[in-house]
Amino acid sequence: MTPSTSPIVIIVGTNRPNSMSRKIAEYYQGILQQLHAPSIILDLVNLPDDFTVSALYANSGKNEAFNNLKSLLEQTDKFVFIVPEYNGSYPGVLKAFIDGLPYPNSFSNKKAALVGLSSNMQGAAIALSHLNDVFSYLGMNTLALRVKLAQIRSHYSDNVISNALYKELLEIQAGQLIHF
Repeated sequence: MTPSTSPIVIIVGTNRPNSMSRKIAEYYQGILQQLHAPSIILDLVNLPDDFTVSALYANSGKNEAFNNLKSLLEQTDKFVFIVPEYNGSYPGVLKAFIDGLPYPNSFSNKKAALVGLSSNMQGAAIALSHLNDVFSYLGMNTLALRVKLAQIRSHYSDNVISNALYKELLEIQAGQLIHF
């Protein structure tokens, strides 16, 4: 099987401005660039403020800003989800975003890599498990290698990850995703 030619969409799994998730997404994009794989970052900070009211359920398809983000997903078959741990799971805004996408075809038979980050020792392991369950339900295929970046603030500064294992795991995962 040949690698995909459409850009890989890197989704920042929070709408928190200036998030660590965004920084890790940019770092991951740098890895993909070194591997000559085109990518685009979709940052949930760019979701319309009122999207849970104006773009979901009975209003599906009526919010042009949300539709623009949604159309980006339709043009690719591979994703990287950068997922911070919020209250033992993944952010509600990511769940609301997923819920606003057309079911069942938005992620069916598409492929994803999952990267979790946290300030604690778990690296968002439970969050990634929860998200993987949702993706399984939606028919998304996820890579077995889930990278968990525990205590990320201690290992990241100025677009550099100081933990050699973290760097290696991200590079291995990116390579696997390209050939997935």
